[in-house]
Amino acid sequence: MPTVTIEEAQNKLTELIHRLTPGEEVVITENDQPVARLVAAAPPQRKPRQPGTLKGTVLYMAPDFDAPLDEFKEYME
Repeated sequence: MPTVTIEEAQNKLTELIHRLTPGEEVVITENDQPVARLVAAAPPQRKPRQPGTLKGTVLYMAPDFDAPLDEFKEYME
């Protein structure tokens, strides 16, 4: 676990943040005493999609749902 002084952290904060990998940490010290930890956050975990989760949610579908629209009849001929 690397350590840096407060002065170094102030000067290179952006570089420290971008250099960290998820789960890695850097200890920030003042007068050789640890005062803070900078820990890289892990990206949020998404649940995998489950097929069929919305099954049964469509309560009504018009009988002419698949019928061509009047505006496009000339393109259909």
